[in-house]
Amino acid sequence: MARRPNYGQQRAEINRGKQAKKAEKQRERDEAVARRKAGRDGEPEDEAPPELEPEHVKPD
Repeated sequence: MARRPNYGQQRAEINRGKQAKKAEKQRERDEAVARRKAGRDGEPEDEAPPELEPEHVKPD
């Protein structure tokens, strides 16, 4: 005789998979934020990069 399906167990397995996927996605987002913040900390904030400065303005 075949066993009855255990819907609660199936649902729990699906939910665990979803939770693991969400956790992995959040971890990747957090790493991306950390990389962006680390890159931003290395550059001075008040100075424009040389390629963004206008060429017609030359210091004396």
